[in-house]
Amino acid sequence: MKKSLLMVGAFVFLNFTASRVFAQVTTKDTAQKTTTTTTTTTTTEGASDVVGALSSNADYSTALSAVKAAGLDSTLKTGGPYTIFAPNNVAFSNLPPAKLDSLMKDPAKLATILKGHVVTGKYGKADIIKALNAGKGKATLTTLDGQTLTLSVTADKKLQLANAAGNTAQVILYDLIGANGIVNGLNGVLAPVK
Repeated sequence: MKKSLLMVGAFVFLNFTASRVFAQVTTKDTAQKTTTTTTTTTTTEGASDVVGALSSNADYSTALSAVKAAGLDSTLKTGGPYTIFAPNNVAFSNLPPAKLDSLMKDPAKLATILKGHVVTGKYGKADIIKALNAGKGKATLTTLDGQTLTLSVTADKKLQLANAAGNTAQVILYDLIGANGIVNGLNGVLAPVK
């Protein structure tokens, strides 16, 4: 009988210990999965505004500086919703250095170029896909300065934007989300290179 009680006691102790270990492992695995999911996401949620969303990604620091130099930050921080199709730093570095310098020193001209990258409305990846499906592979959006941006899919399945002057760029980043809009990243500046 002592052996039976001892065996039952040992069994209860092992069961209790195993349950606690299993619970710790499960909690640790869940935490690791949550962390992995959070770090692999490509969206930024909760930025105070679309300018904050733009500032959340270091690859778009030149675009942020340009928005501020042109005085558009105050406009884009209020109202909306807006979608900024922002050229990344590499796109700006592909402009001749003298061109970028002269634009940064001419806020009116810089604002005109930047307004050609901003549309009214929220156009994240899902919204763009819907618009392209509705337009049978093409969609048009109107920029802040009243120009037309044409969206289409290239032969290699990339989303391309073209402005009225024929300048093109491809979307390379989607859905940096701010409270009043979205930033999508471009690999080019929609402006003449001269």
